[in-house]
Amino acid sequence: MTLLKYNKIIFYIIPFFLGLISSFSLPPYSFFFLNFFTFPFLLFYLISNKHLGKFSSFSIGWMFGFGYFISNLYWITNSLTFEESFKPLIPFALILVPLFLGAFYGLATLVSFLIDLKKNFSSIIIFSTILSLFEYLRSFIFGGFPWNLIIFSLTDYLPLIQLLSFVGTYSLNLLFITLCLIPTIIFFKYPNKIKIFYLIFIFLVMITNFIFGNLIIKNYEKIEETNLDTLIKVISPKISINRFLEDVNPKEILIDLINTSKPDKEKKTIFIFPEGVLSNIYLQDLKKFNYLFFENFSNNHSIILGINSYKDDKIFNSLVVIDNNTNILSKYDKNNLVPFGEFLPFENFFKKLGFKKITQGYLSFSSSNTRNLINIKNLNFLPLICYEIIFSGNINKNNNLDYDFILNISEDGWFGESIGPHQHFSHSIFRSIEEGKNIIRSANNGISAHINSKGQVIDKIITTKKGVIEVKSFKQVKKTHFITYGNKIFFYFLIIYISLIVFLKLRENK
Repeated sequence: MTLLKYNKIIFYIIPFFLGLISSFSLPPYSFFFLNFFTFPFLLFYLISNKHLGKFSSFSIGWMFGFGYFISNLYWITNSLTFEESFKPLIPFALILVPLFLGAFYGLATLVSFLIDLKKNFSSIIIFSTILSLFEYLRSFIFGGFPWNLIIFSLTDYLPLIQLLSFVGTYSLNLLFITLCLIPTIIFFKYPNKIKIFYLIFIFLVMITNFIFGNLIIKNYEKIEETNLDTLIKVISPKISINRFLEDVNPKEILIDLINTSKPDKEKKTIFIFPEGVLSNIYLQDLKKFNYLFFENFSNNHSIILGINSYKDDKIFNSLVVIDNNTNILSKYDKNNLVPFGEFLPFENFFKKLGFKKITQGYLSFSSSNTRNLINIKNLNFLPLICYEIIFSGNINKNNNLDYDFILNISEDGWFGESIGPHQHFSHSIFRSIEEGKNIIRSANNGISAHINSKGQVIDKIITTKKGVIEVKSFKQVKKTHFITYGNKIFFYFLIIYISLIVFLKLRENK
């Protein structure tokens, strides 16, 4: 191996391993402090190698992103293990998905290169602005995939993310990236006094934010709870994901759900079952099992469950509310579908190549474009099915809906016994703080939970267990600042950052 080839390998390996290390900052590991080492090295590496040109600058970010995503998204290949025809695709999914997502980091380093980064403080502001912007863009382009933004490394540190209720996920992501990058100043030609000042600044910001977050949580604890007239039972049934692939009798699943729920006919109760628990029948077939509901439930009960439905040759992933006679009281059709899981992008083209979507059946689901509240026994629920919980600023589309709970039903069995369900669950923490609402989450083969409006987990059932969570009360809080303004706040921050960049550049050129 020539020295040149050896040097090229080293050139790509360094940012790859930086990204790989950063991935361990995310749940379930949550070593957030790693980002204070990896991101400064990434920026310094970019500046130090800018003489190599555009492609090299792109490659630095690309390889960082590749290392970051191949480590934290390996579990997506588990969904390809359920059918023999999909298994040959596993190596491609394992490599191509991280490469695609990593390209957003590559574009961030390329744009930063074009602006001509130097070893000064303005480069920190420039790079944090551009990187956070591309993190935002990947959340919306091609349907969007805002999974594992850098800020999610703070999921387990609730006092540090209470600012979400004011600024939202993308703005806090920008601020956190900036803080993580500030140690880069160690590599710059600044006096030691200035370097020490910036490091102390990071420490003080983190401490101040921690104190502020703790005060918010302590003030919340003083709020009196509102007792519910109706008991809410969140069911975590642990039904095998193989039901999508095998001919499973729906009656057996229903009996299992009923036995787990233990309905009391005299007590007003809302039962919440997960997404897609009845996999091989449609909503229209539910009447066949009317006798099971009538025998075990009463007029005091409402049942929420996830089931597929059809209308006018279209299939929907639906959340329905039924009574003990299987009458439909309310229905919500999923808005945000999972690419390749629930629908096949460019379906006609891919069908010719022999591809199909991963989940049950060969037809893609159709999406709805409305999300109305579901009212049950004087309680208002904002319905979200599985993947929809990950979209910051997009769950309360009208921004004026007044509701009591965010309701999230999910099937996480496609992830297997991996880190995937933990990452999925972290989004629920963020949405609860942003929206200032309690979240009730019923997940099959995932993490079911009751989360309060400050992101605190009141009760939960882990992926390997089955059981019931009872919600008897909750605390109501005022409308959050983020609900009022949404992701506009992120663009206000961008304007501030760009103004700061201009100021610093003018000062440097004097």
